[in-house]
Amino acid sequence: MAASERSIEKEVDMGSSFLQKFRLYETRSSFYMIGRDKNRTSWRVLKLDRTEPTEVNIYEDSTAYTEAECFETLTRIHEGNRSSGGLKFVTTCYGIIGFIRFLGPYYMLIITKRRKLGELCGHTVYGVAKSKIITIPHTSVLSNVAYSKDEKRYKRLLCTVDLTKDFFFSYSYHIMHTLQRNLSNNVEGHTYYESMFVWNEYLTRRIRNNVKDCMWTVALVYGFFKQVKLSVSEKNFRLTLIARRSRHYAGTRYLKRGVNEKGRVANDVETEQIVFEEAQDGNPVRISSVVQNRGSIPLFWSQETSRLNIKPDIILSAKDPNFEATRLHFENLGRRYGNPIIILNLIKTREKRPRETILRAEFANAIRFINKGLSKEDRLRPLHWDLHKHSRKKGTNVLAILGRLATYALNLTGIFYCQLTPDQRGDGLQNQNPSTLENNNGECSTYDLPSKDETAPNLVVENGNDSMEDQQKEATMLQKGVLRTNCIDCLDRTNVAQYAYGLVAFGRQLHALGLTESTTIDLDNPLAEDLMGIYETMGDTLALQYGGSAAHNKIFCERRGQWRAATQSQELFRTLQRYYSNAYMDAEKQDAINVFLGYFQPQPDKPALWELRSDQHYNAARFLANSVPENSRSTMKRSLSESSIISESSPAALGPVGRHGVAEKDEEVKGLSDSAPEISTSETAKIAASLSAPPPTLEELGLDDILENDCFCCDGNGEQCTCAAFDLDWVSSSGNSCEDESYGRSTVVRSFETIPESRKLESEICVVEEADSDNRKVNEEAISGIPEGYAKWVMDEDGHFW
Repeated sequence: MAASERSIEKEVDMGSSFLQKFRLYETRSSFYMIGRDKNRTSWRVLKLDRTEPTEVNIYEDSTAYTEAECFETLTRIHEGNRSSGGLKFVTTCYGIIGFIRFLGPYYMLIITKRRKLGELCGHTVYGVAKSKIITIPHTSVLSNVAYSKDEKRYKRLLCTVDLTKDFFFSYSYHIMHTLQRNLSNNVEGHTYYESMFVWNEYLTRRIRNNVKDCMWTVALVYGFFKQVKLSVSEKNFRLTLIARRSRHYAGTRYLKRGVNEKGRVANDVETEQIVFEEAQDGNPVRISSVVQNRGSIPLFWSQETSRLNIKPDIILSAKDPNFEATRLHFENLGRRYGNPIIILNLIKTREKRPRETILRAEFANAIRFINKGLSKEDRLRPLHWDLHKHSRKKGTNVLAILGRLATYALNLTGIFYCQLTPDQRGDGLQNQNPSTLENNNGECSTYDLPSKDETAPNLVVENGNDSMEDQQKEATMLQKGVLRTNCIDCLDRTNVAQYAYGLVAFGRQLHALGLTESTTIDLDNPLAEDLMGIYETMGDTLALQYGGSAAHNKIFCERRGQWRAATQSQELFRTLQRYYSNAYMDAEKQDAINVFLGYFQPQPDKPALWELRSDQHYNAARFLANSVPENSRSTMKRSLSESSIISESSPAALGPVGRHGVAEKDEEVKGLSDSAPEISTSETAKIAASLSAPPPTLEELGLDDILENDCFCCDGNGEQCTCAAFDLDWVSSSGNSCEDESYGRSTVVRSFETIPESRKLESEICVVEEADSDNRKVNEEAISGIPEGYAKWVMDEDGHFW
């Protein structure tokens, strides 16, 4: 076979892997879906049987047709079914979301309209603009169950999951994985559907078990995607911010709290910040990414929502004295991202009535307990920093101090940076050799974890050779480890901290791309304001998904110089909106999530989902014919986070979750490719010199003066863990933390007498400090039109909006 013919054949095979546009036809007995690739070079046929009232049988034609051959096939089908009405066109669509069954027939969910969100490495990322649910069986074979009240109610419940908001996908780029992992591994087949960030994993099981590939379905990621074009010094680049929400232990604010027995936490979100220069034809593209994580405090705790109590109690369970679930959670983070794991804990250190402080102290004890069993290099590195307390101090620059904390964390983890040649962009990215990022030894450089005093940027450097391969390796960096940030809800305060971290990383990314001379970006720089706007939008989106209202953005508003009265009015409105959503809307929203993710599967002669109380939901789930991956609670009464999980969705899900740059089944991450483009020696030396310097210590960063020993990581023998106890006590209501603060005068349900002696807290943590007199009063700058008594009711004990 001639070389040109082989090239054409390879192009056709590659294009046929990614069907992007579909046409759905029907006869009385079957549905026919015709799919084609982007270049209209390959046409495929999928057949769905419509004669079974409660089953769906899927048949894939393995033949790749031309357009003319496909048209001829449809003509024959039409002629063969002329007696029953022939072949009829139903709709154009852009992929199958999945299949689902309640009590009667199977339904097919399809995307009927899409919108372009951006591009990554030449691959287009889309959002769902419109979707449709189609009943598979023909009306002539449907039973009465299909028209029953319960069936219709389940169908309406499913439709409340708005796929047009915050769901995104790509046909050819594995958007559920980080850039570093996509360039480090060649993920094939169905495995990427098992990612914790693919929300239609359950819905696609049926078709994935019947066909040999996933060309007919799209993998939906839920969260946030935003891409903008920016410039610096007349050089253009693109900034992309992605937030991926985990489908494990997913739900709404008060119905999903803490951790479950498998170490999955509520509101688990992976945030990736990608920067790359505009592509020039035939030239390599420099690209960089950095990943951070947010998630609920990994303890067994809950809050019982109430329509009568705007400030529900925090309930801490003594179920897990050895912190086994907490340990599983951090082991999972280690597999996904490597070490070190840096924990930025933003909850309060002192309160009149212990609320957040109970969780804070218990979390510190959990970290200390877990660290005792780890080597010094692998220990968790907690940073306890009370954002509420310090944000109330006049003249304190919250973002500046958070930036110093971010610098400390980034010095340990580094960022990801590499160059992509033209053949590694576009379709070639998913079909490249998995050794794209292989180093000289062929070993995974992400396994070489840095200690606190080692080089932070994690440069893959080979000295003593000026060859092209060595030069490109000198400028390649891998992220090792991750910063995990939390407050109470992981929404408002957390979003401020994530922005500060993203800003520090942004400076390093632009410098690595050769766009700036400095590795830092000042807070007054227009680029900082651009980045703030994107993080603020992401914070609002995630807060709406989990909490029911946009985020509290007081720190961002103050930074922009927004009128204080307007900010307070906005914060009050969002507080009330969140309360209403939590009290009246979240139960149905949780039910819809449970159905969509397959955590509750209706069964004939079993109680309906809306008939179950929280405890009954779990017991009923035990009797499901098909066990579900994670147990979820649905009713207004909050299900405790310690509820058991029945089983994982697949054998693969039981294995370790892929490291940030390592596959989920512990596939080895490879190093640099020999085909990477040449980088000039002077350019390489410049980048290496600025990014490979030893990281500054806490003292050099000026953080030693603000540290307090409040991490409770000393045992009885005075042994210290490797944590830094930041008590720049700052945030809560005066910052972007308003959402995180629990309402009012709750009592600690769990008494200290129930805590094992080895885990009792130092008595001073529970001491109630007298607040400043001006903080006990309602803000003197009253919001226009709002009664003072009502304002007091929705403000916390310290006189700040919740």
